[in-house]
Amino acid sequence: MSSVYIHIPFCKHICNYCDFAKMYNNHELISNYLDGLEKEIKLKYKGEVLKTLYIGGGTPSSLTIDELRRLFEIISIFKYNDIEFTFECNVEDISDELLKFLKENNVNRLSIGIESTHDKYLKYLGRTYKREDIIKNIEIVKNYFDNISVDLIYALPGETIEELKEDIDIIKSFNIPHISTYSLIIEPHTVFYNKGVSNIDEELDREMYDLICDSLSDYKHYEISNFGISGYESKHNLVYWNNEEYYGFGLGSGGYIDNIRYLNTRNIMEYIKGKYILESDKLTKDEIVENAFILGFRKIDGINKKDFNERYNLDINNISIINNLLDEDKIEDDGLNIKIKKEYIYTSNSILCEFIGGKYYE
Repeated sequence: MSSVYIHIPFCKHICNYCDFAKMYNNHELISNYLDGLEKEIKLKYKGEVLKTLYIGGGTPSSLTIDELRRLFEIISIFKYNDIEFTFECNVEDISDELLKFLKENNVNRLSIGIESTHDKYLKYLGRTYKREDIIKNIEIVKNYFDNISVDLIYALPGETIEELKEDIDIIKSFNIPHISTYSLIIEPHTVFYNKGVSNIDEELDREMYDLICDSLSDYKHYEISNFGISGYESKHNLVYWNNEEYYGFGLGSGGYIDNIRYLNTRNIMEYIKGKYILESDKLTKDEIVENAFILGFRKIDGINKKDFNERYNLDINNISIINNLLDEDKIEDDGLNIKIKKEYIYTSNSILCEFIGGKYYE
């Protein structure tokens, strides 16, 4: 089984990560893009029954209903039964018409990029909606879907602990089963970086992360950035963290099939011409295990020893990096799983870097 991620890059928001907003509302370009998407899927999809299906990028809801009909005609090629089928949605796009359409077309999970409940930060992030729109539209969504996830961005320039706490309190009041939280990282060559914006103080960032973890203690903290009521963990994202295979279709998407990790072009004209892949790498056995550690240790419960040993034909307890980290008391072995200790979750990147370039089959 494989999973599928489909990227629809026609967002109206100019954000930190991309400049796809310049293509928003260009319906001729959207039509050509959907033609290209159909060709890519028919070329690469091997006909297996899917494990999960995710239409994302935060942008598919910006399509018209007719464009969505075209998209769903394209993906009717996929074989699946009772799976998690997620659709990402912008707050301002939520309507009864859209939600009814999605419900009628097998979507059973909605992911909504709230980002913040403070109007000044929403404006800063290029969002056109306000807190009152979030509250109103979340209630509309709850009339159609039970499996709902929202995204929260924190560590925004100038943001205070008190403002973050207000965000969390409002989001918790929605009584929805899944919350994803992401610290805003300003990276070179992004929109915010080019404007001279810098990251907030690391100590404040850590304080904010701890506040989130403490405030969401009634949720299961199952991955560094994700919290879900039991049974509502993102099955699709667990595919990534469990180092399983998935197709990535669309502009700027990435996939992992037949031990090949690939990244699609971000050039819309190249994509429409059928030049989909920007780069691809056939992973060595060592690199596959390296990814298993880097991705698997993002999970709070860590890596199941029995599953790891059987899948990679290795005894995880005989790997020197694991033993060194156990000796340093940075990870722990509970008999079933090996995981990063709670006090090191926030700084886990320094631990994950230990596995880069490791030799596991010497």
